[in-house]
Amino acid sequence: MADNTNPIWVIADQESCSLLPVTSQLVGKARSLADALGADVEVVLLGDGVEAQAPTLFGSGADRVYLGNAPELANYHPDVYTELIVGLAEACKPQIVLLGSTSMGRELAPLVAARLETGLTAHCIDLDINADHVMEQIIPAYGGEITIVCPERKPQMATVAQGVFPLPAHDEGRSGEIVPISGPFTHKGRIEILEVVIEEPKGIPLDSATCVLAGGVGAGDSDGWDLMAQLSKELGAGLGCTRPVVDEGWAELETMIGQSGKMVSPETYLGIGLSGEQQHMVGISGAKTMIAINNDKKSPIFNQVDFGVVDDCREFLLVLLEKIREYREKQVSC
Repeated sequence: MADNTNPIWVIADQESCSLLPVTSQLVGKARSLADALGADVEVVLLGDGVEAQAPTLFGSGADRVYLGNAPELANYHPDVYTELIVGLAEACKPQIVLLGSTSMGRELAPLVAARLETGLTAHCIDLDINADHVMEQIIPAYGGEITIVCPERKPQMATVAQGVFPLPAHDEGRSGEIVPISGPFTHKGRIEILEVVIEEPKGIPLDSATCVLAGGVGAGDSDGWDLMAQLSKELGAGLGCTRPVVDEGWAELETMIGQSGKMVSPETYLGIGLSGEQQHMVGISGAKTMIAINNDKKSPIFNQVDFGVVDDCREFLLVLLEKIREYREKQVSC
């Protein structure tokens, strides 16, 4: 088989036997890459009780699912997953391997790449196939975008955050082949899982919010950030932030939006007190309507949004909160 028709792989990411949206998003993108190469799309699905997810993967564009289904795989274990994936990759020779830029994918991808002695591009914002049948891996850098290729080593590996690619239309009529992965599923490694603790997200999850408010260091201090939080609550919006806000300690790292944070695709995005640096803006490229509030009329953010307000964000927020609450009170009295 010619090298450019070897399969394209997606490593599925699931929690509590449910696929994370990034998995279907990557399968859809893999389908378009595979069609350009004349290749199959294959998914490696590991877990316990996850066999019911195979039809979703087929409907998203997969041709084949390698299924590792056992109680020992119920919880992600880096050593066990690495051993299984590396062994399977050495046997099946995928030309491309895609993983979500999730907590699992960010750890697993470099472990697998090192074992397979190949390259890895993290946090891609687009993928394409060039005239030489090599995958172009696009990342934001140096105030623009750069393209990385790995023509000499296979598989070509990349991680992509949730929300970068759209969910593919589900084709109920598609089916595929399920290939069971045989054990053993244990590995005497350096890590032992003692307990799994799942934290409930605070507020509205950014991944599913139809309205996202992103605050920047223009909030000034923790009191200014509290105004952002109040507005997000009044609007029923997810509250995200930029890197400087995390550095100041006003918000958690999990709420950071951008190149090394979350990718969001809300109906409405409201950027307050932030300049619009590319590292943040790549995280909201899928937003439908974008609004910015900043006191610097020359701020780059105004070149990237649909509507802009030039004003001190703290003063503006105080007025906006007052007007929203007045409006709500009138609605209740009517």
